[in-house]
Amino acid sequence: MIWKWLGALLLFPVQMVYLVVKAAVCVVLPPKLRDLSGENVLITGGGRGIGRHLAREFAKRGARKIILWGRTEKCLKETTEEIRMMGTECHYFICDVGNREEVYRQAKAVREKVGDITILVNNAAVVHGKSLMDSDDDALLKSQHINTLGQFWTTKAFLPRMLELQNGHIVCLNSVLALSAIPGAIDYCTSKASSFAFMESLTLGLLDCPGVNATTVLPFHTSTEMFQGMRIRFPNLFPPLKPETVARRTVEAVQMNQAFLLLPWTMHVLVILKSILPQAALEEIHKFSGSYTCMNTFKGRT
Repeated sequence: MIWKWLGALLLFPVQMVYLVVKAAVCVVLPPKLRDLSGENVLITGGGRGIGRHLAREFAKRGARKIILWGRTEKCLKETTEEIRMMGTECHYFICDVGNREEVYRQAKAVREKVGDITILVNNAAVVHGKSLMDSDDDALLKSQHINTLGQFWTTKAFLPRMLELQNGHIVCLNSVLALSAIPGAIDYCTSKASSFAFMESLTLGLLDCPGVNATTVLPFHTSTEMFQGMRIRFPNLFPPLKPETVARRTVEAVQMNQAFLLLPWTMHVLVILKSILPQAALEEIHKFSGSYTCMNTFKGRT
């Protein structure tokens, strides 16, 4: 027994080195991209913003069917028509992911009308852009229901069938604010941090589930209506991401079965700094970069 334990102990660092080298090789020589031609993709918050660009990207890459969920029919209808013009079958359902009963009801309707979902993209999110004391209680609850709990309901609705089919992918459009919070968006940062923990746990839980995987995307500030008015002190040094870039990199991450994706790559430096610097130094970085006051001019969707 002790020899077996010692053997495993000696083998462990070798495995770590192998996995690090393998990951480095994959950066230089990316693996073959997964074929999406047989996939049915459901995107929450799919009517506008990053969700609309995700629908376009999945359609361009040959997804079989695309299903859009959202709360605004006008946006959903416009995006659906656009995707159909691209030659891809597309359907939309009005659904508030923060409403558990509505999620389960619409999930059943999707299965009956369209078929099994093999890629679920949890993209729907809201932000109110206020401090804790200035936030309305109902608005705070809305953020948690949509940004965090909504992923519980959608995943519970579609994951069981994916496990049966041994074919599925759960995708979460998160935010770098899950790892580094800022003032003025306490509802959003809290919900995204919870969402990140949810996906970390889910990703590890799927290790023994063949054919079913997960991807979490953590982008920097993206130029969509949702964060309209947010200002960074050095926009030339830290330019906001384009939603089409986030969509493209997200779909590529799914095709490469990448578990976690930080956008841009410089956000890895932020994670390292948070691990080694004292709190006082981190506070100075926030002040210097302007993230401390970036929500002071926030307007959001109009």
